[in-house]
Amino acid sequence: MSEEDQQAPPTQEDVKTGDNAPINVKVVSSSGEEVFFKIKRVTPLRKLLGAYATKVGKEPHTIRFLYDGARINDSDTPESLEMEDNDTIDVMVEQVGGYFS
Repeated sequence: MSEEDQQAPPTQEDVKTGDNAPINVKVVSSSGEEVFFKIKRVTPLRKLLGAYATKVGKEPHTIRFLYDGARINDSDTPESLEMEDNDTIDVMVEQVGGYFS
């Protein structure tokens, strides 16, 4: 047998670093408050937004998530955005309307 045929089965560490391994994400508000979450790479980020809104006592439709300056859509996942462990998501309060005279 060659060395390739004698490959060891995947270790628990190999499984943890797989495609669906959880990552840690830091959510930072405009006032600098930080909230940490651990989510799977394929989890839609709308679930994270809902959990964050509940934790800070806001309605989910009043806040927006940004990653690398771009707005995160409900269907985006950490995998689709190519997020890495310990990445940061910025939170902004949605501003509606406005009038300057």
